[in-house]
Amino acid sequence: VWNRTLEIYKKPILAYHPQAELLQDMVNAKGPNSFYESVDNRKQCCYIRKLEPLKRALEGNQLWVTGIRAEQSLNRHDMSNLEWDEQNQMVKFHPIFFWSLDEVKEYIKKNNIVYNTLHDKGFPSIGCAPCTRAVREGEDFRAGRWWWEDQSKKECGLHATT
Repeated sequence: VWNRTLEIYKKPILAYHPQAELLQDMVNAKGPNSFYESVDNRKQCCYIRKLEPLKRALEGNQLWVTGIRAEQSLNRHDMSNLEWDEQNQMVKFHPIFFWSLDEVKEYIKKNNIVYNTLHDKGFPSIGCAPCTRAVREGEDFRAGRWWWEDQSKKECGLHATT
């Protein structure tokens, strides 16, 4: 997806990685799979691998544009398509917030948009490899994320509301 996106749109993509020392300290203290052991450990892992790099990526910006949609979770359903993100101190805009999954698929097809083909293989929500599995027929959209946890705790913190 990364290479195809670069090839088609000819725009640079800036990569933000976890800080090696933070990751190393966590793994040394708790082991490589501590995220399976507790919600707190998983949230720490998400913070180091996702939230902290995102914070650096957003630094100096006033607007954060996302691709989240209301139908993706109960937490998101109660959000607005335009909001103030207290955590990052900026406006957060979700332009496809009110779109259905079918509308997203139709737009992708009609406009030949690059997308992750895991979506075609039962992964409606894609996260880190060990934390994501395909969703079975009849399961909730986010059932494949952190499947070992209580179903009500399905956010990593990127789009948490305060």
